[in-house]
Amino acid sequence: MACPLAFLALVLFLAAYISATIASPVSVTAPTIKLSYGTFSGAYSSAYNLTYYRKIPFAASTAGRNRFRAPQPPLPITNGTYNTNQPFDMCPQRTVNGSEDCLYLGVYSRPWDSSSKKGLRPVLLTFYGGGFIQGSATFTIPPSGFPVLNVSQQNDYVVVYSNYRTNVFGFLSGKKIATNNETDLNTGLLDQRAALEWIQTNIHNFGGDSKNVTIWGQSAGGGSVVAQTIATGNRGKSLFTKAMSSSPYWPKTYRYDNAENEKLYATVTEAVGCKGNPDEVACLKSVDVQKLRDISLALTTSQQYTTSSFTWGPVIDDSFLTQPLSTAVKKNALNADLLLTSYNLHEGENFIPPGLNSVSGSGGFNSSAAGFDHWLTGYLPGLSPRQIQQLKALYPEKGTAENISYNTTYIRAGLIYRDLQLGCPAYWLSDTARKGSLIEYTISPAKHASDTIYWNQINAVQQSDPLTYTAYAGAMASFVQAGDPNTHKVTNTSVPVS
Repeated sequence: MACPLAFLALVLFLAAYISATIASPVSVTAPTIKLSYGTFSGAYSSAYNLTYYRKIPFAASTAGRNRFRAPQPPLPITNGTYNTNQPFDMCPQRTVNGSEDCLYLGVYSRPWDSSSKKGLRPVLLTFYGGGFIQGSATFTIPPSGFPVLNVSQQNDYVVVYSNYRTNVFGFLSGKKIATNNETDLNTGLLDQRAALEWIQTNIHNFGGDSKNVTIWGQSAGGGSVVAQTIATGNRGKSLFTKAMSSSPYWPKTYRYDNAENEKLYATVTEAVGCKGNPDEVACLKSVDVQKLRDISLALTTSQQYTTSSFTWGPVIDDSFLTQPLSTAVKKNALNADLLLTSYNLHEGENFIPPGLNSVSGSGGFNSSAAGFDHWLTGYLPGLSPRQIQQLKALYPEKGTAENISYNTTYIRAGLIYRDLQLGCPAYWLSDTARKGSLIEYTISPAKHASDTIYWNQINAVQQSDPLTYTAYAGAMASFVQAGDPNTHKVTNTSVPVS
């Protein structure tokens, strides 16, 4: 069923030009931090006035016995000071990239002196996107998300950017994975929780306040925020107080022992030569990592336009993610009181078959009514014929939605996908929170990730369109800093933000 989309929208205007706010260089020495398991040296950028630690282990390698297992404690650093000013491998990706020794995180902030009277600062933990099949947290200087911190000198918070396992390494499920004593479900999500727990233990050493933590992500990073926000396994732990979810990609979540997930497990096991082994799970832990990469890649788009989009993603389990999003919002069971979410007007169109935009079509899909029905029944196989008709009535062949007037199969299908997997997750979270705000991004083309030009990396658009940049990034930074997009907004009082 479509969700109502008449809600708070971000008004992207500014009364006057406000220039970039990079602080003047100051004299800061490279910092060194002592944690319980080692001493870590960082670095300082005078160009951006940032202290940073690009590579800090927060868990042990996930290879061998730890493959498909919840993250284990990091090994002690016993051979002197660990130089964090270096990149690290992404977790294993779909081709030949990455390493199983990948559970590292980076930290950056404005300089902070523990001996000064300056108190502990808010903390922002960022999860990357990538459809739950790829992504990496390694950063250069200036790092990802810096335009948000940098939009105003009022902002002074600590940013943590952490890796997590994706694809088959992060989301292999099935009964045999669930019941084995040395494997866990949703290990990618458990990696994220381990980063949150690391923050609770260590972030004060970096000038961060563990009682004032925001989680944020875009696309599958936003879906990760959904998962952490509704996870029963986080309930009552106070790991974060605020959540910011940008275009949350939230694929349909099936129970771990659903027929679809059991088929995936069987396919992986057979492909890597473990089918029929007396201990299939032990075999899966021992096979060469490249075999798992290869089958993961082969399966990634096997259900792209049907049940699970990119195949790999969170599953409903019996301990951490125990209920779907729809149930969690009905029960008002969120792990954060303050929510800021967003979605983009046309972003569903990034994920539907391109053939729906053509009379001749491709891949069995075209712009005809029959082509639309073929996609819809495959995309939502669990709906009855009556429910399909109800859905089609909610999204007629010609109609309007927000400021869209449409009469094409392509836009119609894009709206359904957007609402189901991006728009409604954003709406439901913000509507369920004790205090929630929602951003609707409508600047053409308003496709998936169009809005990242204003907040991900420094670029010319932020100078050529300072009105949008300062309003958008200013609202996001204000939420991280103060829990409200309006408290520290950069626009003047005559311009509404939300």
